[in-house]
Amino acid sequence: MFSYRHAFHAGNHADVLKHVVLSATLRYLVQKETALSILDIHAGCGLYRLDGDYARTSSESQQGIQQLLASRRAAPDSPVAAAVAGYLDILQAYNPGMADGGSPRIYPGSPAIMQHFLRPQDQMQLFELQPADMRALEGNMANLPLARRTHVWHEDGFNGCLRFLPPPSRRALVLCDPSYELKSDYAQVVRWLDAALTRFATGTYLIWYPIIPRPEAHELPRKLKTLARQAGKSWLHATLSIKSGVQSGVHIPGEKVKRGGMAASGVVVINPPYTLHAELKDALPQLRDWMGQDHLAGFHLEKSPDHG
Repeated sequence: MFSYRHAFHAGNHADVLKHVVLSATLRYLVQKETALSILDIHAGCGLYRLDGDYARTSSESQQGIQQLLASRRAAPDSPVAAAVAGYLDILQAYNPGMADGGSPRIYPGSPAIMQHFLRPQDQMQLFELQPADMRALEGNMANLPLARRTHVWHEDGFNGCLRFLPPPSRRALVLCDPSYELKSDYAQVVRWLDAALTRFATGTYLIWYPIIPRPEAHELPRKLKTLARQAGKSWLHATLSIKSGVQSGVHIPGEKVKRGGMAASGVVVINPPYTLHAELKDALPQLRDWMGQDHLAGFHLEKSPDHG
């Protein structure tokens, strides 16, 4: 349960997709003055060092945010999609040196991106079970503005978040992105969303998942869309692949085969902002072009028929 550490994966292509969608969604939601409840049920550390031991061990940011920035700087006159530009603005807020062409040293995880949009009238609830990550999360959030509006809970977010639904303001964004290390995580996500929609059907729910050769991963988006349809709610589904997921090359018998890593991921948003589909229609081709590793890089974007 406690083996997964997101610090190894911070800033990879899956983070970029998730955080582009998250920041675009929040940017829309905070346009309304009414208080917003923001919940992250698998919060991690909140902030990550891209030059730290964990990130350097995996080097996953090299095919994610570092590749995106390199491609952007190679074509400085190319227009940037609004959702991508908004995401990069947040990254630069945590890395002022980027304005002069420097590389980012700090990567803002989902809690830090959420905090970027937090207002005095809002509340943020963060859940993290991994003890070391929870302590790091507490310290990182305490050093950011509006810390008193942020609450860190050392408990299972699947169950813990339900007591905050519905919020007093009847407005909330809930992010669900477990590690999916266990096959049972996929079924747990479905059960959790069913319970959350039963309590609070009008909330905005953002669920990230890996696209890997596992039946549970293939079935998850279909099940999430079915729950939304049964609740009479709209949905949006976006995926991004940066390369082929198939191993290639000559392997010597007895030699351990190097894993290629996750090549694609997806996001399902229940009750998405009506602007999100158009924003992602512009952003996803750019993410594919700027982070794609081979000719099989691609994306997919679909929405429910009743979503404008």
